[in-house]
Amino acid sequence: MSAERPSLPPVRLHTEAELARDALAAPLLARAARLARWAGPATRVGAGGELAESQLPAAAEHLGLAGDEDGAAYASEAWRLAVDTGLVDVQDPQDDDGLGDGDDAGGTVTAGENLALLTGGSPQDVLGIWLDGLDAVHADATAPAFDDFADLVNEDGSVDFDALDWDPEAEAEFLDGVLGNLYLLTVSEAGPQEGPVPLPALAASVVVPEDMDEPTDDVLEEVSEAMMRLDDQFRVLEPIGIVEYRPVDETLLTGDEEPGSDADDEDVTRYGMVRLTPLGLYGIRERMLEAGVDAPAVGDLADKGADALLDGIAYYPEDAARSEVVLWLGQRGADGAASAAADLLSAARGADRGAPLRRLHCQQALASVGPEAEPAVRAVLDDPELGGLARVWLAERGAADVPAPPESMIFWLAVDTIAAQLDADGEIDELQELVEGLSGQHTGFFDEAWRVDHPATAEVLEAMGRLHRDRKTAKDARKAAFKARSQQKA
Repeated sequence: MSAERPSLPPVRLHTEAELARDALAAPLLARAARLARWAGPATRVGAGGELAESQLPAAAEHLGLAGDEDGAAYASEAWRLAVDTGLVDVQDPQDDDGLGDGDDAGGTVTAGENLALLTGGSPQDVLGIWLDGLDAVHADATAPAFDDFADLVNEDGSVDFDALDWDPEAEAEFLDGVLGNLYLLTVSEAGPQEGPVPLPALAASVVVPEDMDEPTDDVLEEVSEAMMRLDDQFRVLEPIGIVEYRPVDETLLTGDEEPGSDADDEDVTRYGMVRLTPLGLYGIRERMLEAGVDAPAVGDLADKGADALLDGIAYYPEDAARSEVVLWLGQRGADGAASAAADLLSAARGADRGAPLRRLHCQQALASVGPEAEPAVRAVLDDPELGGLARVWLAERGAADVPAPPESMIFWLAVDTIAAQLDADGEIDELQELVEGLSGQHTGFFDEAWRVDHPATAEVLEAMGRLHRDRKTAKDARKAAFKARSQQKA
């Protein structure tokens, strides 16, 4: 079976200990923990478990926000997170005297089981609590905004949610799409993007159709509206620690400048800038994994078998593949290096479509094993599939007594090498150099190449005919491909 391409490049995550420290330092979770430790039997809550309005000044003061005009709002937000993440338990909220004294409805407040885990639990425990908090904040970020809740209350006391014109699934899908694009930009195959992403570009990534060369005025208006939604949502998300966000300059909202319009490079930050934090990378990946998205991380394969390793790194960027191999070998230790080499060689065998790429990565992986691999490599010198790469590996290490390969093995290895690079979708210039280099090493290369007993022979020769820059040689390659096809049908 050929390996499937992952939908996303592999991400390099910080260690769980580092991520747990980041989670504990997230402003919103830190405030929630402080309020959970502050609360006690005398703490009064409303019927929904929210902190009673009469308690908000004291809560804000405990958080050091007594002089902040938004201190009460911050305290209320932190308390909700403490409830949502199990840092506090609120049981049977009801009026103490049965007379219904408004927001001071009584309820029993006790420390939640998760509070002790923040200081005494494992990094996984901390991250589990933080992920619960992320879910709660994500829900808040996609909740509708309204100026006067009283306008939505019907005469019978029910809430007219239809008046909000709010589709919770659509709102969550929009935000998840944006966060997914931000994740993809951050873990790009070209390398991690350390800098922040302009908000207009991020909004455009989920609004402007891919096949639209020049956005219409209507689409630009949608981009502007999306920016404003995202500005609100990122302000809500930042305190949980998943993003660093520079909001849209409020003067743009009241002046004549149109959000989303062209701006000088020096002014682009005024339209909002956002960057996923290391904790954010972890959190968004966890959400994507839960949704069934294939989002690999470097280290996922460290405890898997050699076959899973070679299949798993088939389409990894070079640096990520090398790191994965090093981690995989590290799990086996110095004493297991020889058996690791033998396992890699065994996993590299096969005639399926993915086999050439497995052999290429096997050869690269063996370079990280060291001299301990030599016995296992010498053991496959006569293997028709592995003998060529074994000789290359031994020659690169300056090994003595390396037997010359038979001509059939030379041509088989050439076809296998090109097949691997074609499957890897390498740069066109590199492929051309490989094709021209291999075919130029042997006079009459194509007179012999079509006879090679390799499943990809015809496909490789056809590719060589497309890639070779010498017209006559390219024609020879196409003729050889035709012969190879005919031989396969015979």
